[in-house]
Amino acid sequence: MRKYLLPVLFLIILQAHGQQRKYSSNNPRAVRSFQNAIRCFDKHYDNKAIENLRDALKEDPRFVDAQIMMANVYEAQHQDIKAIESYRLAFKINPDYFPNSYLSVGRLEFRTLQYDSAKVHLQKFLSYAGIPAELSDKAKLLLKSCDFAMEAIRHPVPFNPLNMGDSINSADEEYFPAITADGKTFLFTRRLKTIDEFGHKKMQEDFYVSNFVKNHWTKAKPLEEINTTGNEGAPSLSADGQYLFFAACQDAGEPGDEGKYSGNRKGKGSCDIFISKKTGDQYNPPRNLESPINTGLWESQPSFSSDGRTLYFIRKAQSKDGKSNRDIYETRIDDSSHWSEPVRLSDSINTPGNEESVFIHPDNQTLYFSSDGHPGMGGLDIFMSKRQADGSWGVPVNLGYPINTADDENSLLVSPAGDVAYFASDRTGGKGGLDLYQFDLYPEARPEKITYMKGKVFDATSRQPLMANFELIDLASGKPVVRSTSNSGNGEFLVCVPAGKNYALNVSKDGYLFYSENFELKNPKNAKEPFLKDVPMHAIKAGESVILKNIFYDTDAFNIKDESKAELGKLILFLNKNLKVKIEISGHTDNVGSKQHNQTLSENRSKAVYDFLVTNKIPVTRLSFKGYGDTKPIASNDKEEGRAQNRRTEFVIVSVN
Repeated sequence: MRKYLLPVLFLIILQAHGQQRKYSSNNPRAVRSFQNAIRCFDKHYDNKAIENLRDALKEDPRFVDAQIMMANVYEAQHQDIKAIESYRLAFKINPDYFPNSYLSVGRLEFRTLQYDSAKVHLQKFLSYAGIPAELSDKAKLLLKSCDFAMEAIRHPVPFNPLNMGDSINSADEEYFPAITADGKTFLFTRRLKTIDEFGHKKMQEDFYVSNFVKNHWTKAKPLEEINTTGNEGAPSLSADGQYLFFAACQDAGEPGDEGKYSGNRKGKGSCDIFISKKTGDQYNPPRNLESPINTGLWESQPSFSSDGRTLYFIRKAQSKDGKSNRDIYETRIDDSSHWSEPVRLSDSINTPGNEESVFIHPDNQTLYFSSDGHPGMGGLDIFMSKRQADGSWGVPVNLGYPINTADDENSLLVSPAGDVAYFASDRTGGKGGLDLYQFDLYPEARPEKITYMKGKVFDATSRQPLMANFELIDLASGKPVVRSTSNSGNGEFLVCVPAGKNYALNVSKDGYLFYSENFELKNPKNAKEPFLKDVPMHAIKAGESVILKNIFYDTDAFNIKDESKAELGKLILFLNKNLKVKIEISGHTDNVGSKQHNQTLSENRSKAVYDFLVTNKIPVTRLSFKGYGDTKPIASNDKEEGRAQNRRTEFVIVSVN
């Protein structure tokens, strides 16, 4: 807390050391007591300093320096009300003696919810000429925060936090939660009281994990393969739970011991971000993400996007004038597994203050974070920002009171469904210290709706699990929105599918035919239930076929629609990778209409795909096409659902030599 006192005490200390400016008192006894108070405060003897200041004011009640310092000492003791009273007494003695005091008392009044008085004193501070720009900016932010807080308290948001119970919380402290996109795996940090090898008490941070089974969270267990005798903190799970990102920090040790981290991990300096990949049910030994993500600075609090490409994290940087602040950075991984140079998010998100606890929701459109640099209730408040059409982040929205208060709020986690939020609090009635709580998130603060596809990838013949590549493509733009892989040990996968668009899903693995799936989610109502589906992969051999579920035509026509280009691109890529493969493009219809009409339509549609491939430089010697009309149904034509399945385009492997 003493950092807040520097602007005032710097002047006082200069005076105490005989600088040119004189004290406001000529009483020798008052001055002597005041100087004793400075020495006591410098040694952290706060109560003794107060006694000396009282003596100084008793000798000279108009000794304004002593009254201002009394306010500073009370603030150091977190006695805000007494500090405010001392500032106000100083103003009565000499209202213009030290203008910075108006900023100091305005901050304290804001913190104690005295908004009207805070506004008066902050405006008074801004009325003085020659105010440093940095202090002026702080006063203006506080004024905006006063207006925001007054309005927020008049219009509170719904908030009813519930303790997550004995399965998650304990007598130790729990915080920094993370969750998978299916809402089934919950990971968090627990701060344990332990005894080291020398019998000394110490605190240790470890990860604990719980699973959602039969509508409740199981008893949390330590994540043994990651936990060490050091500290692990600030975890982030990929949407499918296959990757774990977390922070580890440099141990306090002897000079020159840089690079030794918690649990004997190696790092770049201060705190670094580590990653671990899952094989089967176990996480592999973590590795440092290295440059350009980790530097000699403080990197922590990662959040990995459901697109499988983007990592957000916090970096603490120090400016030339020695001041430091925490900002949100973004980096992306390319197809060669190289991370891009981290980029600081724009000034619409980052401020000259601190931004912390970044969380990107699985919708990949909604960013939650904490900040003390935007107008708010005081300290760190939780904000939400939505991704705009051009990819930029919109103006952050404060989540409101009483979610945010005059204290610090951070580490918010929002469930994949978007209706429940989780956070840590030491409020009364908990299990011990910080506990994890959950509450229903009001609709305006919720992310976009999502669903997901979950299952296993396996060889269709041997049934052995496979590691395959997944790509979710926005059909309107043709651009990938998610890339991921299935688990190499058990073949499990989970792909987030945001609502509001139509998507193609492509699953591929060298030596196998690719798998095609379609998600029509332009209407968010279609995103209510997850898609649970296993993916059998067929080895490339003659006779095998693939239904191209993302080839589209106008009704009763054969012109290929633009939304088909992503799927056709995957087919071209497959043919260019497997140069000896020859295929037949086959067209099929339902039984509505005449046999002749259906036959002609199916031939024209298969030829349209054939022509597209030829135009894109696939040799005609590797291609053929044929229409089958309604002669080869794969479902009943009695209902529309079956007829839709029968209207299809396929390709069949003719030969592989």
